[in-house]
Amino acid sequence: MTALSHSARHATIATPPGPFTVVVSTDAEGRDVVLASGWTADLGDLLPVIHPTLRPVSSLRADDLPVLDVVEKFFAGEVTAIDDVRVSQRSGPFLTEAWEILRTVPAGHPDSYASFAARCGRPAAVRAAANACARNAAALFVPCHRVLGSDGGLGGFRWGTPVKRLLLDHEAEHAPFSA
Repeated sequence: MTALSHSARHATIATPPGPFTVVVSTDAEGRDVVLASGWTADLGDLLPVIHPTLRPVSSLRADDLPVLDVVEKFFAGEVTAIDDVRVSQRSGPFLTEAWEILRTVPAGHPDSYASFAARCGRPAAVRAAANACARNAAALFVPCHRVLGSDGGLGGFRWGTPVKRLLLDHEAEHAPFSA
């Protein structure tokens, strides 16, 4: 994992489900890395979910961040635009690996919590898999919204199930045909 600066920048844009805020830091190579994101205009909703070792000591409002162009592309129908956004999250080995595995769930092809747990190498750990989704700080870029209950129900989502439903419907409409 590359070192990040201890300050961050944040910006908010309008999206169909509501205001979307992203907090970014800069890695050692000068590239932006998402620390947290979600459907809120309040930075105070995002800073607490950043792991303490990554949490910035300050965050300056930016007029624009390049990652917001990616968010706009996503909502314009390029649902795979988010796939290459750099993200930094930290936790124990299971959560860290689970977040990486979440990034492999293709748009338009949601997974179940049970299947996700199996893909994480712990098929009996459905609650742990759900916890990985719940503790994900980088909503949209680490697409925890793509995991559903075994019965096809939405399950939970930090930003509300109406937002999750909108994201899933949008991805189903615009996803590439092959998974």
